[in-house]
Amino acid sequence: MIIVTGAAGFIGSCLVSKLNSLGNTNLVLVDDFSDAEKNKNLSGKQFSEEIERIVFVDWFKENATEVSAVYHIGARTDTTEFDVAIFDELNLNYSKSLWNICVKNSIPFIYASSAATYGMGEFGFDDNHEVVEKLIPLNPYGDSKNDFDKWVLAQEIQPPFWAGFKFFNVYGPNEFHKSRMASVIFHAVKQIKETDGMKLFRSHNPEYKDGEQLRDFVYVKDVVEVLTFIMKTKQSGLYNLGSGKARTFNDLVIATFSALGKNSVISYIDTPADIRDKYQYFTEANMQKLKAVGYTKQFTTLESGVKDYVQNYLIDKNYY
Repeated sequence: MIIVTGAAGFIGSCLVSKLNSLGNTNLVLVDDFSDAEKNKNLSGKQFSEEIERIVFVDWFKENATEVSAVYHIGARTDTTEFDVAIFDELNLNYSKSLWNICVKNSIPFIYASSAATYGMGEFGFDDNHEVVEKLIPLNPYGDSKNDFDKWVLAQEIQPPFWAGFKFFNVYGPNEFHKSRMASVIFHAVKQIKETDGMKLFRSHNPEYKDGEQLRDFVYVKDVVEVLTFIMKTKQSGLYNLGSGKARTFNDLVIATFSALGKNSVISYIDTPADIRDKYQYFTEANMQKLKAVGYTKQFTTLESGVKDYVQNYLIDKNYY
């Protein structure tokens, strides 16, 4: 059986759908299943069992011999949460527990790291292991992800195969439950429907014009494609997972207006003062390492991804 943690969430539920499409139905899904809205992401999907996150470690210890692989996607992802203890419990120590069980039972282990580990990008966006100790994340969430990456790299005994993926700005279906943490596209569709326009953060950096802040946006369908590919390679390590091409927020919103069949009307508001000094103006994943282990598929263009997401999922509230 295959374990997927965070299975009812955005990326986790899309991974379940992808695994189903590949013929994998003997799946054990792990999450906090108390959110009815989030659970809708699993409607129609095939799996063997749901296990509550709080009891999963004990369950895993008892049933590890039946497990063939673990996709550890679950985490506390709120970048505005500053209680370090929460991240230590849910992101760092929980992940260590799963890693150790995988080591003991020789189970392949894939987990979600984050591009948040790169902080302001002072050391670039290269997924080499040597830079990990130097990185300076901007918040406790990023710290927790980087702390686990550092811990993993320090382990002398490892699972037979492991991979940690630094997700960049992932967007796509199955994020109806995410509220304020949903993608800019999700919020743009809502705002455009209500006001016929979209407000973006103004630039407070003289090197960037308003709306020209750059991010590496990657479609979730590409993300789950990579996650299932890597399990076949057995090439352990940390990997970036972005599109490899930075695009502006203006590009993103213009594509959203286009997908809705509307003319673009964009205005700008000040970036809130409390996050202004930690605001990233540029992220772009170096994807050479993934390509070097054999990944050859092209990543979805921003315009194509936004069109698919808006027209096939957001407008009629469909799930992937």
